[in-house]
Parts: sequence; C-alpha cells; structure tokens
Amino acid sequence: MPALCRDCLTRFETGTRCPACRSPRVLAHAALDSLSIAHMDCDAFYASVEKRDNPALRDLPVIVGGGTRGVVSTCCYLARIKGVRSAMPMFQALKLCPEATVVKPRMAAYVEASRAIRAMMEALTPAIEPLSLDEAFLDLTGTDRLHGAPPAVVLARLVRRMEDELGLTGSIGLSHNKFLAKIASDLDKPRGFSVIGRAETQAFLAKKPVRIIWGVGTATQAALEAAGIRTIADLLRWDRADLVARFGSMGDRLHALARGEDRRRVMRDEMPKSISKETTFFEDTSDPDLLDGHLWRLSEQVSDRAKAKDLSGRVVVLKLKRGDFQLISRRHALTGPTQLADRIYRAARALFDQAGAKGPFRLIGVGIAELTRGADADATADLLDPDARKREGAERATDAIRARFGQDAIIKGRALR
Repeated sequence: MPALCRDCLTRFETGTRCPACRSPRVLAHAALDSLSIAHMDCDAFYASVEKRDNPALRDLPVIVGGGTRGVVSTCCYLARIKGVRSAMPMFQALKLCPEATVVKPRMAAYVEASRAIRAMMEALTPAIEPLSLDEAFLDLTGTDRLHGAPPAVVLARLVRRMEDELGLTGSIGLSHNKFLAKIASDLDKPRGFSVIGRAETQAFLAKKPVRIIWGVGTATQAALEAAGIRTIADLLRWDRADLVARFGSMGDRLHALARGEDRRRVMRDEMPKSISKETTFFEDTSDPDLLDGHLWRLSEQVSDRAKAKDLSGRVVVLKLKRGDFQLISRRHALTGPTQLADRIYRAARALFDQAGAKGPFRLIGVGIAELTRGADADATADLLDPDARKREGAERATDAIRARFGQDAIIKGRALR
C-alpha cells in the first residue's frame, strides 16, 4: 500500500513511521496515487492570521468577532474545545470561554493571506474553485507529469509551503469527487489529510447522519427524520422515484449523494449567487442610531468582500428579524452593479425606511445579489445624485489608505454608532 510522510514528503510502502525522518504523520491508502479531486480548508483561518500577526496570542484562546452584542466569526481550536462555535452569540461564547481574547475582524489581512494561498494553488493547477477566502476545491487530474508526483504529494507540498512561508495551516480532503473531498477535509482537523477512495465510499457513508449531505439544513433534516430517515443507510433503502415524489428535486440529489455519486466538475471561479453579512443582537433593539450604525458596518463588510473577490452586485438586499422572529426581506434593483459601501448603504437604508417595520429587532442583515464582474462596477453615474462620483472617489481613496496603514486608519462617524 503506498504511503507518504507528510513532514518530509518521503514516499514508501505502508508503515506507522516514516523510514527517513521517523515522523508518525504518515498517510497510507491503497488509492493514494490515483485520486485527484481535493478540498483544502484552512484551519480556523481568521484566528490563525491573528495569532500569526500577534505572537502574544499564540497560546491563548482567541475569538474573532464583534462586541457583546455581536456573534463569533470564527475562533481558534483552544476556544472550540470549550464549546465556542462560529455564528454563536458573543455573550454565550464568553460564558463558555471567559478567558478568551476577543479580536475584531481585519478583512484586509485575511484577504491578503487568501491571495497568497491562491497564488500557491495557481502554481499547481488552473482548476481551482474557491468557496470562500479560506477554502477551495482543486482538480489535479493529469498533473502528475507536470509536477513529477501524484496529487497527494503535491497537496502535501502545498500545505507544508503554507505553513513554512505564511505561518498558516490547512487540512486536505482527497477523493474521487467534490462531495467526498469536502467531507474528508473535515475528518482530521487541524493539519489533517484524509482520503476516501471509491472502494470504501459506501461503507464510509452508510453510518453517517443525513446532515453530512450538502444542503441538508435544519428544516430538511426534520423532514427526513419525519420520514424515518436519520442516516445515509436509511436513505439507501429508498428508491429514487419515492424520494423524488416525497422531496422533489432534492430527492434526486439525496439518492445520488447517499451513494457517493457527484458528477459536478471543479469550476474555476464559479460566480457566487450573493454576498451578505448579518448581525444578531444580544438584546432586541429599536434604537435608530444603533440600527443605522449596523447598516453602515454591514454595508462596509459586504463591500470589502465584493472588492476582495472582484465582484459587484445589481441588487441590494435587506434582511430583518423582529423580536417575535418574524422575518422581513426586501430587495432593490440598482441602475447598475456596485461594490461601493456608500451605494450599498444608501439602498439598504432606503429599504429599511420603506419597510416601515416596527421593532424591536433581533437581527439585521445586508447583502448584494445578481453578481457580476468587478470591472462592471459603478460604470454609470447616477444623474439624480451629482455628489455620487465625489463619494466614490473618497471611498476608493479610503480603501488605498486602509490597505497601506490598516483598517482602522480611517473610520466614518456613523460606524461608531
């Protein structure tokens, strides 16, 4: 059985330790040299960047997120041990891990690190499908001759280079399709490398809960459980026609993925459908200044992500959740696509005013949809707003200053509300 040392990259036959460096970090699998679809997921990416840039945080539990009213963006593994999770309200996270250091997100630093990782990936294959700043699919089919090694070795080189040159770690999942590669990357975090071959696919999946399938959220899981389906093995007992009759198009997808079948190709730079950001409040609020401040900050964060991904959106979306959990959603089509925080905020603010919804609110969110290339952004002037171009120039200048001196170099007054 082929084996690979993940530390010194020596290839050898099966063994519990590397014969060259004696490392126990050995990857052995019968299909190691024949699989080529991978998913790379950085380990606690935002928190890892913060620890790298501030060595004083290295041995401390770190939470990246907002204040006591905000939510956790991500956290390091020391905090996860205490039960802290992404999207958890900050007050709950600090109850679980009161000794944690809370750090505000620095999107510019995360984007810079993401671009460096992407450049390393580009040297391996053109077939890269980013899912976010910190994860991507790679298809290394047919690259053996180019790199003089099978994909498993090339991927091990990638994560070692990330660690040596960027001070960041990642976990690899390697399989014969995207569905299984993504599952595999989460099996042995952090610094993991897991393989799922064709031969063991169905045996591996059978005992797994149905929530392991992409797209199976809380509502779908409840519907499946109502039908007596809790595990993949339960799904395998259903015919395709019966699943489709009960669950529609999702039933066809469930039938295929339960058998480890996924024909989707790794699509380079596949356009996401939307970019959004939301905040859940610790206490429900109707405070107009506080809500306006959040609208601006969320618009800035959406803008930052759009600029980082070189995208723009034709539609601005506002999401509100009242204290009684009533969900309100509003959309506004712009005259042309934008990636500017100023235009996103102004549209979101107008939607908020037009909604006429009475608080208190427990959640507010802003997003852009109907995405297109960044090159198309803000190409046409708003004839009804002669100052729009001046504000655009000021925002671009602010971006340049922040890129050089840090995100806090310039802060708008409304961001302090």
